[in-house]
Amino acid sequence: MTIYAQSLVRRAVDTSQDNTSIRWPLREFVRYLNDGQREINLYRPDAMSTNATVDMVAGTKQTLPANGVKLIEIPRNNNGSTKRAVRLVEREILDAGSPNWHTQPGVMEILHYMYDPRDPKTYYVFPPAVGSTAKLDIVYSATTNDIAIPTDGASLPIDSTSDNTSGASAVIGAISVPDIYANALVDYMLYRAYSKDADYAGNAARAQSHYAVFANTLGIEIKATLAVQPQMRPGLKPAAQQ
Repeated sequence: MTIYAQSLVRRAVDTSQDNTSIRWPLREFVRYLNDGQREINLYRPDAMSTNATVDMVAGTKQTLPANGVKLIEIPRNNNGSTKRAVRLVEREILDAGSPNWHTQPGVMEILHYMYDPRDPKTYYVFPPAVGSTAKLDIVYSATTNDIAIPTDGASLPIDSTSDNTSGASAVIGAISVPDIYANALVDYMLYRAYSKDADYAGNAARAQSHYAVFANTLGIEIKATLAVQPQMRPGLKPAAQQ
């Protein structure tokens, strides 16, 4: 099911009881929604996990695609029939054992990769890649796509369950993060809205309450994901080890 931005903005507007969009114009709610998507991606990079086959550049130093934020994993080579697994290793091991490993001849088949989260858009491969003919399958966190900010005076249709482009509505497009984060985005928008009016009695508490729900949702979701992930039952070994 596709969740459209204007559906979430409508829910935030209804909850704030500002149906005329005087206190919080639609432009603000859309900016809050875009900020919320980025906040989710910051704390849950897996929310925007993307699988891609990428061409290597010659050498050891590689970069993520233009829309990449963080590397999550490199499962394997993808050079025609060559699908050899690639393993993560510590760069210090190679540096200590073979200080000149960066200058070794390039190859088609990568054995290892190294990644430092302090340099999130860069990773290194070993042996060095021969060039664009060497390919890897990678998993990375991509950037979110912003919903276009509507013009002043734009309004929402009564039915905001679809991407309705009729009338004066200008909140168009589907959210980038998975649909399961829709409720979290509404809470984030309300947190930002009430933070704007924190001087009014009760609004500061409302803002903090909505952010707590937002943050709690992200934490609960990862616990639920880990609880149902495929895993070995106690006492069983992979077939190769039996």
